[in-house]
Amino acid sequence: MSAITLNHVSKSWGAMRAVDDISLTADEGSLLVLLGPSGCGKSTTLRLIAGLEEADAGTIAIGGVDVTRLSPAERKISMVFQSYALFPHLSVAENIIFGLRVRRVSRAERDARLRRVADIVGLAHLLDRKPSQLSGGQRQRVALGRAIIAEARVCLMDEPLSNLDAKLRHEMRTEIRALQQRLGMTMVYVTHDQTEAMTMADRVVLMRDGRIEQNGSPEELYNRPATAFTARFIGTPPMNLVRQGDHLIGVRPEHIRIVPGGDHAARVKAVEHLGADSIVLCDVDGQPISVRLDGFSKVQPGEDVRLAWEAGHEHRFDPATECRLETSAREGRLATSAG
Repeated sequence: MSAITLNHVSKSWGAMRAVDDISLTADEGSLLVLLGPSGCGKSTTLRLIAGLEEADAGTIAIGGVDVTRLSPAERKISMVFQSYALFPHLSVAENIIFGLRVRRVSRAERDARLRRVADIVGLAHLLDRKPSQLSGGQRQRVALGRAIIAEARVCLMDEPLSNLDAKLRHEMRTEIRALQQRLGMTMVYVTHDQTEAMTMADRVVLMRDGRIEQNGSPEELYNRPATAFTARFIGTPPMNLVRQGDHLIGVRPEHIRIVPGGDHAARVKAVEHLGADSIVLCDVDGQPISVRLDGFSKVQPGEDVRLAWEAGHEHRFDPATECRLETSAREGRLATSAG
């Protein structure tokens, strides 16, 4: 069953089309990530689902009910913002139950829900503290607790981890994913960080200029990018894209080897040692190519090397449209849908 359905939804700001004819579904109990660079329309799409913006065209359904013209409160969703949006003068407990108090939920019910939620998000020992006494990760847990206590089946998250450092982001995305699966809630999560998308999502909707570039599982976006844009956006480092005659060829860095007698002459520009592996940045006929090698690479900047990769690891794109070129029917459909 689809928990959320957008059907040909558009939103404009004057002459600018922020969201341009978007159609997508989020299955019940799944985690859907809206991914893309700044200005691609992902946050506007989330706000349209929430009812914080009104769609100019199209329909939005939640749980099979058309909510296109309903207020945010009538949509029965919860939301977590990038800024946490906590009340500084209220305690952790008061922040978490604030929405229940506004809806005049009984004191006994509020207390029972608070105990459950505080245990789930690990805040039982911090309920009397004020937000100023908490770390960034703890504040984010308060925001999560406030969303969970509403017991809404749909939770929307707008770049909730962007204010945290790298270590906390890693910890929190693991916690959020585990929490979503444990509670069985449907979650729509906005981020510009492809690592968050790839590690958390059941399905990723990659957006570009207000439209959907590709909609699929993380594995599909990584192994079968429908366009060169997807290939460039997904992966760290991203897929190498090189022009060879009339062809645009993509190869993942981990599929390239440095070997004597390789097919492609290259010059090493820089080497990044990451511990378990190394990224060797090369120049091939004026085009940059990244090579991922296991361990600590001994090649040096300025060194001339030869690169090779298997033809089966090549991804081919139309140089004019940048859409994927495939012979199989399934991948052909992916490329067509992306265009």
